[in-house]
Amino acid sequence: MGRIVGIAGWLTAVLLVAGAPAAHAAEIKLISAGAVRIVVMDLAEKFAKETGHSVKGTFGPIGVVREKLASSPADVVIATDVAIDDLMQKGAVVAGTRADLAHTGVGVGVRENAPKPDISTPEAFKQALLAAKSIVYVDPALGATSGIHVAGVLQKLGIADAVKSKTVLWQKPFAAEAVVSGQAELVVNQISEILPVKGVAYVGPLPRELQKITVYSGGIAAKSEAGDAARAFLAYLTRPEAKVKFAGAGLDYKDK
Repeated sequence: MGRIVGIAGWLTAVLLVAGAPAAHAAEIKLISAGAVRIVVMDLAEKFAKETGHSVKGTFGPIGVVREKLASSPADVVIATDVAIDDLMQKGAVVAGTRADLAHTGVGVGVRENAPKPDISTPEAFKQALLAAKSIVYVDPALGATSGIHVAGVLQKLGIADAVKSKTVLWQKPFAAEAVVSGQAELVVNQISEILPVKGVAYVGPLPRELQKITVYSGGIAAKSEAGDAARAFLAYLTRPEAKVKFAGAGLDYKDK
C-alpha cells in the first residue's frame, strides 16, 4: 500500500468525461494498464459523447492494477492477457468476458536529432547499451511488464552490473520523458510509451531474440455495478475504429 501512495501521481489519471445526458447514465470505473492509457482515454471521451456514460480511469503498471482491483471498486479491467486470465481464474474478472484489444513490443528511443544506435541484433543492442552514457526503463519493482522484461534482457546479455550505475529506474508514466529532460540518453520501453513523447525519436523494436510482445485485454470486473454500461464500453474498445486508434499509437506490433 505504501508503494501505491508513493507513486499516486502516476497511478491515477482520472477522466470524468461529460457527455450528453442519458436516462440511465452510469459512471464506469476502469482500472487499466498504463501502456494503453492515451488511446483508452481518447476512446472513453468519444464513448461518453455517444452514450452519456462517463469513465473514471485509474492507470498504472500491471502489479498496481492487481492491487487496485483487490481494494477498489471497478467495472472494467485492462491488463495483459496473462493477467486477465489469472484474474478470471481467481474470480476477480468475470469468466468469458476477456476481449483482446491491442498488442505492443518493446523498443528503443533517443533524443530527437541524436544519432540512432544500431540495435538490429542482440550484440548490436548490447553495444548500444554499453556505449550510452545513461539508460532508462521502468522500475521492475512496480510490477511493470516492460521493466521486468528489460531487467531480464540485461541479465541475458550479461551487462546488468555493467550498466547499473548509469541506469535510471523510472517510476512514472512514459520513461521516455527522462530522455527529453536529459536524465537519460536512451530509453528502453514499450513502443506505445515511446511514440507519444515529443522530443524523442523512436529507433526501433528490440531484436526478435530479445523481444517481448504483450497483448492487452479487457474484462468485466466481478464486482462491477455498472452492468450493461461496462459491457458496452468494453465492446466499444473492440470496434474497428478503436483498432485503428490502437494501431496509430504503436499498439498493433507484429513480429517480423
